[in-house]
Amino acid sequence: MNRALTVDDLVIAGIALAAGLLAAFLLRMLMRWLRKHADRTRWSGDDLIVDVLRTVVPWSAFLGGAASAGAALPLTRTVQHNVNQTLTVLLIFVVTLAAARGIAGVMRSVTQSRPGVAGSATIFVNITRILVLAIGFLVVLQTLGISIAPLLTALGVGGLAVALALQDTLANLFAGIHILASKTVQPGDYIRLSSGEEGYVEDINWRQTTVRALSNNLIVIPNGELAKSNMTNFMRPEQELTILVQVGVAYDSDLDHVERVTNEVIGEVMAEVEGALPDHEPIIRFHTFGDSRIGFTVILGVGEFSDQYRIKHEFIKRLHRRYRREGISIPAPTRTVAIQQGAVSIPQQRIPAVADEVPPVRLD
Repeated sequence: MNRALTVDDLVIAGIALAAGLLAAFLLRMLMRWLRKHADRTRWSGDDLIVDVLRTVVPWSAFLGGAASAGAALPLTRTVQHNVNQTLTVLLIFVVTLAAARGIAGVMRSVTQSRPGVAGSATIFVNITRILVLAIGFLVVLQTLGISIAPLLTALGVGGLAVALALQDTLANLFAGIHILASKTVQPGDYIRLSSGEEGYVEDINWRQTTVRALSNNLIVIPNGELAKSNMTNFMRPEQELTILVQVGVAYDSDLDHVERVTNEVIGEVMAEVEGALPDHEPIIRFHTFGDSRIGFTVILGVGEFSDQYRIKHEFIKRLHRRYRREGISIPAPTRTVAIQQGAVSIPQQRIPAVADEVPPVRLD
C-alpha cells in the first residue's frame, strides 16, 4: 500500500492484536481446564493430546492476531511479505516443537506399556524427536525460499563419509534398534551374558545398554556386544520361574515321612516368604542312591529371578530345623581311601549343608 498510516489503522491493528492476545489467554485457560479433566481419566492418550494443544492453540491465536494486525496496516508488499513469512516460520517452529514432544510422548508410552518395566527405552524417543525436528527445519527452509535439494545432496555425500567414520557407533545404534524391535530384551528384564555379566536392564539408548547388577552397580554394555553375545533372559517368556534345591537324607530314613515333612516346609515357605508363589504345587522327586545318602530334588516357584536367594535361604533354614525336630538325619559324606590291600573309610569332619552333595573320591 502507498497510503499514509492513520490513527484508524493503528486502532484496528491494536484491536486485532489485543483480540489475538485475549484469545490466546482464554484458550490457555481452556487447555488448563482440559488438562485437569484429562488427569482424571485412565487413558494416557488424552494427556498427550492436551499437552500438544496447550502449546499450539494459544500461539496460533496470538500469531493469527498479529497477522491480522499486519494486514490492517498500510505496509508495502515487501514488508507485508516479510511479516507473513516471519509469522509463518514462528508457527512452524511452535508446531514442530509440539509435535516432537507429542510423538516422543507416544513412543515413551509404548516403550513403557509392558507391566513391571523399571526403565524407559530412550533410543526410539530420541530418534523420533530428532526426525521430527529435522523435518520441521526443512519445512522452515522451504518456507523461506531456500531450496533444500542441494542441502539433501550435500547431506547424502556427507552422510556417507560420516557413516564410514562412525562405523562402531552406527553398529551400536542399529543393534539397539534390532534388540528392541525383536523384543528379545526390554527394560526391566533380568539377563545373564555368556561373559558373566548379569542384572536388570535399566535402559537401552542409541549406543549402549545399561544393566543394574544385584550389587546395585551399573554395567554398561555396547549394543553391538550385547547383540553378538549368548544371553539368558530370565523374564521371558514368563517372569515367574522355578528353582531346584538338592537335598539328601540317610538310608535309614522313612522316605514317606521325609516327603510329607518336606512338603509341609515348602507350603510354609510359599505362603510366608515374600516373592514366593503361594499357588505353586510342592514338587519333590527322589533320584539318586548316593554313597552316603538318598538324594532328591525340591522344586520351588518364585516370582522373579532375584527372589530365589531369599526363598532358598528361608527354605534351607526351615528344612534343617524341621529335620532336626523330626529326627531325620542328613549324613555327612564319606571318602574312601585305598591303602595297599585294604580300604579305610574316613568320615568328613564338617557339618554339610542340606543341599550339599560331595561325590566319593577313590585314591588308588
